[in-house]
Amino acid sequence: MAKKLLTVVGGTGTQGLSVINAALKDGTYKVRASTRNPTSEKAEKLRARGVEVVQADVSDEQSLVKAFEGSAAIYGITDFFEPFSKHGPEKAVEIESAQGINVAKAASKTASLEHFIWSTLPNGGKLTRGKYLIPHLVAKNQVDDYIEQDKALYSKTTFLWITFYGNNFQYPMFTPNLMKSSGSYIQLSPGSPSTPILSIGSPLGNIGPFALAILRQPHKTLPGRFVLAHVEETTNGKMLQDWAEVTNKRAVFVQTSLDDFSNVWPIWGLEMGAMMEMWDELKERTWSGEDGILTKDDLGVSTENLVGFKGAVAEMDWKALL
Repeated sequence: MAKKLLTVVGGTGTQGLSVINAALKDGTYKVRASTRNPTSEKAEKLRARGVEVVQADVSDEQSLVKAFEGSAAIYGITDFFEPFSKHGPEKAVEIESAQGINVAKAASKTASLEHFIWSTLPNGGKLTRGKYLIPHLVAKNQVDDYIEQDKALYSKTTFLWITFYGNNFQYPMFTPNLMKSSGSYIQLSPGSPSTPILSIGSPLGNIGPFALAILRQPHKTLPGRFVLAHVEETTNGKMLQDWAEVTNKRAVFVQTSLDDFSNVWPIWGLEMGAMMEMWDELKERTWSGEDGILTKDDLGVSTENLVGFKGAVAEMDWKALL
């Protein structure tokens, strides 16, 4: 019997590559990757592993329709931070929302489709009654709303929430900085050290197993179910302690105001800082707001061979960053 086809949007990115790695290891699906640049070095490496690579752009619905032809399963994702870095938050919301709706429309037009996984995030505006409208959440939530209105697509959709990446500590607003006068590494945050954090740990290795578990169990994950992908529960302060142990540095957590955090890292500080402040306020309610959220335990995802936050930190090259 011929294998069914799984198409992964953004197959050369972190999420896409993680899903492809898991799918190739599992062997259930024939795998296709869509990418804007099918001649890139990353694309060629996928071809060498037996992956079909096709050109598609999330800004071009028709290219996606063509890329999805014959797919039984589709993994959909968009990138907020590329347009954010070029155009700022408001335009980025507009761009990512349109791109996500393009992915949804193309999936809806795929006659062979059985299962659509949409990589999204919780609705912070709904959880906080409009107090926190974090742009990189808002954009994906607008796509959520579109999918829910397309009843046929909704019946085939699982919404996937992927939690805090371990390698986020490589981004300037999360990386501890040396205070030369004390010899300590300082991490600023609008959140408190006790802020609960759910982490996916090492995203490249850990996202794919959740996607495959979703596809294996449609009786649990359809229609329109939400899946929370995390491998551990930690806190703001504990992550810094783990970082300090791995890097053998003395680290100090310093809680600051959102305004001061934003002044240190203009634009990016407000985007990430508001998220951390919201997480501190919501605490255990951060990843909530939907009925019947499925977890690793519900889907039988074992974390035994997955890499947690501390292991993800150990994978990074800190000599180049510190």
